[in-house]
Amino acid sequence: MTTLEFSYSLQKLSSSLKPFAMKLTRDVDDANDLLQDTMVKAFTNKDKFTEGTNLKAWLYTIMKNTFITNYQRMVRRGTFVDTTDNLHYINSSDALIDNGVFGNFTMDDIQEAIQKLDEVYRTPFLMHFRGFKYHEIADKLEIPIGTVKNRIHIARKLLKEDLMVYKHKN
Repeated sequence: MTTLEFSYSLQKLSSSLKPFAMKLTRDVDDANDLLQDTMVKAFTNKDKFTEGTNLKAWLYTIMKNTFITNYQRMVRRGTFVDTTDNLHYINSSDALIDNGVFGNFTMDDIQEAIQKLDEVYRTPFLMHFRGFKYHEIADKLEIPIGTVKNRIHIARKLLKEDLMVYKHKN
């Protein structure tokens, strides 16, 4: 594969890598940086790519490994070594202790939001949440499967709007 063909293939696949970068980083700017780093590494290591193999899988692997390396580097930067006699490793970025109280508030808010849904949306949504398949819900409620899918979609949309406060929380 010539350099021009390889470059064209990378360009074509870059848009399909963006959602994976977003999933890993959960930040638009970080995802763009990760995508750029991946493309640079792929291009500089094009001689290591075996023609006839899956280029997209190769790029996903590069992206995943780049993300892991960057994450480990970030964690190491936040850790320092105590040179006193105790020689403890202290992670300086974790000054807070999580006691689970925020999880309780979150679950209460989620339950409240679900209870605020109209019954026509709440019932199929809860059945789907509990593991029922669409066709099972349709049979049980005696409604068309398309209606079930639509009501679950609307319930998710309403819950997403109602719980918007949690959008940027980890």
